[in-house]
Amino acid sequence: MKEITKETYLKWFKDMSFWRKFEDKCRSLYLKQKIRGFLHLYNGQEAIPAGLTHAMDLSKDKIITAYRCHILPISMGVDPKRIMAELLGKITGTSHGMGGSMHIFSRKHRFYGGHGIVGGQIPLGAGIAFADKYFNRESVTITIMGDGAVRQGSLHETFNMAMLWKLPVVFICENNKYAMGTSIKRSSNIEEIYKIGKAYGMYSYPVDGMDPEKIAQAASIAIEKARKGEGATFLDIKTYRYRGHSMSDSELYRNKEEVNWYKKKDPILKLKNMILQNQWETVENLNVIEHEVKKKIECCVEFAEQSDFPSVEKMYNVVYYENNYPFLDKV
Repeated sequence: MKEITKETYLKWFKDMSFWRKFEDKCRSLYLKQKIRGFLHLYNGQEAIPAGLTHAMDLSKDKIITAYRCHILPISMGVDPKRIMAELLGKITGTSHGMGGSMHIFSRKHRFYGGHGIVGGQIPLGAGIAFADKYFNRESVTITIMGDGAVRQGSLHETFNMAMLWKLPVVFICENNKYAMGTSIKRSSNIEEIYKIGKAYGMYSYPVDGMDPEKIAQAASIAIEKARKGEGATFLDIKTYRYRGHSMSDSELYRNKEEVNWYKKKDPILKLKNMILQNQWETVENLNVIEHEVKKKIECCVEFAEQSDFPSVEKMYNVVYYENNYPFLDKV
């Protein structure tokens, strides 16, 4: 595993603070109706991309995920200005303004979505890994799902094939304890989700999702196993989202006491306290970092608002179409 140093912690603090404030700004823009459609925020889960990207080889490894997908591509190097533009439906966005919140994409940075169908990305992640193995590319695909997607039948089919063919894939459950508004206890006979992977002989175990160092350690082991051809791993990363499932969520399934209890475990607050306790940085300098974060986010918003909306013609240029499609009814 790559060494985790003082500089690593400072980078994590800066990155995770930016990701948190980015999502806060998205919430504000949604309430102003500048972002439309669905919006699923990542607040509370920032330790996951911090730990994963530390363990990954970003020159060749890949990520595919569900629809809570603004922050992961930023962690892989996608320009947050382009993500903000996509959220506002602008031509400068990652999908020319036609994907929106749930369909962020960047082939250049090996981020393959952003998928709105619950669990739909699970077999796709295995498919990407199969291609990498077939072409001997030595890449690993991180396939991320929520705890609700674990109930999908496609997961079991995919787990079976991944182990049968020893695919270079790491399956990750961002276990924030609720599938939309349904708790794990109400939807699964197996509450310890990682045990599902064990049924397929898969290396599977739980991980503290509020600590980027523990995530980096677990991901490093899993990625190395996949790269060596030893098969898939399933990590049950136990995290918590501080916002609702989406902006339309009234959160009737949980109370403020529960949310406040998890906020005491806030990964950004834990990082800040560790940095200060080790005297790696002063309070004043951390405040400067937070101020710079806010300025950077305002630049993202300015870029997005000054960008144009895509033309109607553009919609037809980015969708597959064949004039001589043989199965069209010629009546």
